[in-house]
Order: sequence, then C-alpha cells, then structure tokens
Amino acid sequence: MATRTCLDILAGRRRRALPVDLGPASERAVPDNRPAHHVAWLGPYPDAGLAAGPAAPDVRYEQREAVELAFVAALQHLAGNQRAALLLFDVLGFSAAEIAAMMDTSTTSVNSALARARRVLAERVPAASQQRTLRKLDDARLRDIVTGYATALENGDADALIALLTEDVTWSMPPMPHWYRGLDAVADFAREVPLTRCGSWRHLPTSANGQPAVGSYLRRGGTGPHLPWSIDVLTLRGARIAEITSFVAVTHFPVFGLPDALPPGPGEPAGGPRRDPP
Repeated sequence: MATRTCLDILAGRRRRALPVDLGPASERAVPDNRPAHHVAWLGPYPDAGLAAGPAAPDVRYEQREAVELAFVAALQHLAGNQRAALLLFDVLGFSAAEIAAMMDTSTTSVNSALARARRVLAERVPAASQQRTLRKLDDARLRDIVTGYATALENGDADALIALLTEDVTWSMPPMPHWYRGLDAVADFAREVPLTRCGSWRHLPTSANGQPAVGSYLRRGGTGPHLPWSIDVLTLRGARIAEITSFVAVTHFPVFGLPDALPPGPGEPAGGPRRDPP
C-alpha cells in the first residue's frame, strides 16, 4: 500500500525545472533578473546523511550518483512511470518482475519504460558521473577548488574566478530564469552582478547532490551580518568547474544545517571589502 501511494504521488507530481530547461542562455548580464515564482523549481539535496549507516561502499556510491544534479534534472524529463521504473530498477535494485507487481502492470511494460527512460538519460546525463570525477581528485585539490571559488567571490577577483572555470561553463540561479553559458557570458555576469553590485560575500563549505557546494551569505549594506543568499552547487569536469547552480532561497539553509547569519570576515572594513571596477 505504501509503495502504491508513493508511485501515485510520483506519477502525479509536477516536473521540476532548472533555468537551462526553460529558454536559451543570456549572452550578457541581465541586471533585472526577477524570480519566476510560477515555475516548480528543482532544489538542492542535502546529502550529509548519504554515507551514514552500514551500506557497503558500492551501495553508497550508487546512492550518491542517484542524487547528482544532472541525474535528478534529467529525471524531470521522464514520464512518471518511466521515472518510477528507472529508480526502482537502477537505483534500488528491484527486478523488472518485482517492479511490474508494484506498479500493477506487465514486465513488458516495465522493460519498455526502462528503455525509453535510458534513451532520455543517455542524451542528458554526462558519461562521467560526478562521483567518478571526484574520486580522481584528492581531498586537498577539491578543497582548493571550493576555497578558490569562495575566495574569488569574497575578494571580488574576477580573474581568479575565471581561472577555475571550463570554457563552456554554465551558471544558473533558480528561481531566476536567466542563465549563462560560456566563459565570456559567465565572466560578464560575474563582473556585473555578484562581484560588483551585490555587496560583501562570505561562504561556508557544504555538500549537495553528492557534489561540492558552498552556502553563500550576502551583506548588502556597509555594516551588519552576512545573511543567507544561496546554496551554490559546483559541478566539476576534471579540476575545473563546469557548472555553477546557485539555488537562491533562505529556506535552503536550515535543511543543510547552516547558520542563519555570519559575522563580518576577519579584518573586513565596515564598508565591506574593496572592489575594483569591472
């Protein structure tokens, strides 16, 4: 009964989107990028508990692959029965016959749903998962990348930020509908908005969707604490950042166990860090 209820919810749930699903990338920074509240946006998944418990290493690895941002985003393009069949078969390890019994359908229908789902995923999910990428990076190098990203934003250093990115990098900020693709467009956005117009940044490292992430805190005025702004999930290719997905919402922070404010950084002047003009 519980399984049937979950499957019914899954089949009827609205698909969730990222900005890249809704329209073309912007070539230049969009200053008036207002939230699109009519869209059911995908959110970040706090994965702090995924490695806990007695599960074997290969099972924990599969669990983390199943919450990666690219995989979860691709699932949104599947019909409910395809999504359910794929998760039950590939992630949870049920057989096609067992899934058919759960979904009150035939094994043939389950296999057909699995085939269609895999065709969609093959088009949308990178061949190398984030788990494979992260396993090739030692912990020190991964910390350097995350720290470099946070430090570049806190120092207003566009060159340092750009040096961390791939040529085809994307940056999106749900619930803001605009997004950017390519080094030129992302650099233009970074210089015009987060590095110049926003204010003073501070960051705390975290992890989301089985990927490195930071909690970004913003202080708009010259004094006072830094307040929650976004959870920035970093998708890596090799040792560079290929995607930045900044989930903008105060409500994400308690779920990640992050504080509701940060004090000014050590030695930070009352007016915030110095920012050179772009």
